[in-house]
Amino acid sequence: MRPIAAFAVSLLFAGSTNAVPAPPAEALPPDAEQAKAALAKSPRHGEWVDVKLPDGGKLVTWVVYPENKEKAGTVIVIHEIFGLTDWVRGVADHLAKEGFIALAPDLLSGKGPNGGGTDSLGEDVTKVIRTLTPETVNARLDAVREYAVKIPAANGKTGTVGFCWGGTTSFSYAVAQPKLNAAVVYYGTSPSEPASFARIAAPVLGLYGGDDARVNATIPAAETEMKKLGKRYTAHVYDGAGHGFLRQQTGRDGANMKASEKAWAATLAFFRETLK
Repeated sequence: MRPIAAFAVSLLFAGSTNAVPAPPAEALPPDAEQAKAALAKSPRHGEWVDVKLPDGGKLVTWVVYPENKEKAGTVIVIHEIFGLTDWVRGVADHLAKEGFIALAPDLLSGKGPNGGGTDSLGEDVTKVIRTLTPETVNARLDAVREYAVKIPAANGKTGTVGFCWGGTTSFSYAVAQPKLNAAVVYYGTSPSEPASFARIAAPVLGLYGGDDARVNATIPAAETEMKKLGKRYTAHVYDGAGHGFLRQQTGRDGANMKASEKAWAATLAFFRETLK
């Protein structure tokens, strides 16, 4: 590979009768152990592109195209704290299977030895990713978004989906980019400053494991502020699931799989509504 208190919170739990119906398990993206093999068998066109950055650098990005007759919405897949992995590329490929143009940038491009990215950093990936400033990350995502909307097969609508570190980043990017059409947050924390929510224009979907108190403690403030401002934020919390459930679908005695099925169905329904 190249280079989420003492007040009521309205949450949708996995057992709720209002939950989105789950798709069959085979409709899920591959988990971490299956991703490499799934990519090797994918019939979709995927390619590496170098997205130009304002500073003259390049952002190595994996782009996957759906097999569509019509123009498609674009989704930027924001990786975890582990950088751009086969699993993240597998999620991108699965979004393309569902009809979206998916772009998975290596946000660590140029931050490794000899100008490398995730692959060059080895065990230092998590240490280096923590050095990225919000300004740097948002500028890089802006570059990917600008590239995405200019793709001839794209319809001009763009959303983000992120996981863990990337989930936090997806929410933060909704604050920074008023032209964003949708943001999905998988088990990522909400913005910490109340004033941030006023800058969000896109609807936000949050998907969380029930056994993830650190992240989930940030849901209530987001719900309160977004509701106060008349903005759309929907939080689904899946009972018994842990942090990182979509990557680790076989974990926690079936709870992660149940969460994955419901969360992925919610993700697709959300993007089909917001990016059409």
